[in-house]
Amino acid sequence: MAPIAATVNNNERPNERPMSAGPEAEFAELAASLPPTLKAERHGAVAVLKLARAQKRNALDDPTVFGIETFFSNLPEDIRAAVIAGEGEHFSAGLDLSELSERNTFAGVEHSRSWHRAFERIEFGSAPVVAVLHGAVVGGGLELAAAAHVRVAERSAFYALPEASRGIYVGGGGSVRLPPLIGTACVMDMMLTGRTLSAEEGQTIGLTQYLVDEGQGLAKGMELAHRIAGNATFTNFAVTHLLPRIARSDPSAGFVAESLAAAIAQGDEEAKARLKAFLEKRAPKVARS
Repeated sequence: MAPIAATVNNNERPNERPMSAGPEAEFAELAASLPPTLKAERHGAVAVLKLARAQKRNALDDPTVFGIETFFSNLPEDIRAAVIAGEGEHFSAGLDLSELSERNTFAGVEHSRSWHRAFERIEFGSAPVVAVLHGAVVGGGLELAAAAHVRVAERSAFYALPEASRGIYVGGGGSVRLPPLIGTACVMDMMLTGRTLSAEEGQTIGLTQYLVDEGQGLAKGMELAHRIAGNATFTNFAVTHLLPRIARSDPSAGFVAESLAAAIAQGDEEAKARLKAFLEKRAPKVARS
């Protein structure tokens, strides 16, 4: 299917925009509501959101963050997976530091919470999200990437948390999302020393799940997103919404939640049809890839 794309300068907050009838018209309207720093496309059941501020290394300003929240809060129901990527030479160099000069302490708290809300719509939204990383994945850009469920890196990618050298602290959820991914000690090292990790180092410590050659990231991300979109709806929901919470819970509570999720999944009509297809040898077996 040909992509549907549109961008206009409109900084409305999420959920304040009326939707048109029909998923394709709904997506076109959603794309048109985004600020010019974001571009949205649709490829069948997969939505693509690109950071489009290449001249600023895709630094994240307030309209961009609000646009990210709008996009992931309003995906049409037939979108089953999403990809987030950056145009130009970098994924994102993080917070646009020019926005810090006029912000007092309370406004700083509110600003951080606005990033939390936006990135939570990625982590706990309606569709699994694949992040495609290249070039700078720095500060808030790394926090944005950490909110995705699957991360693909090109070999040009590099990761850093330079907040300490700027006299500031992470505010986009990095304190919460990064330690489970790469370990608290590694996050402390990056923040205290300004250490930069290469794409290969990021892959080794588990920050990314896939490492590909330069220019191959988006194709790999799209391949994975289409594969994810083909899963059962409830299974994708359980993996993205329940699994992270089960992993952080008391084991006894986690076992109960897992049992409930398993029972709901196997009782779903879509799951029954898929299992029947497998038993009747109409579905492929697991094979080495």
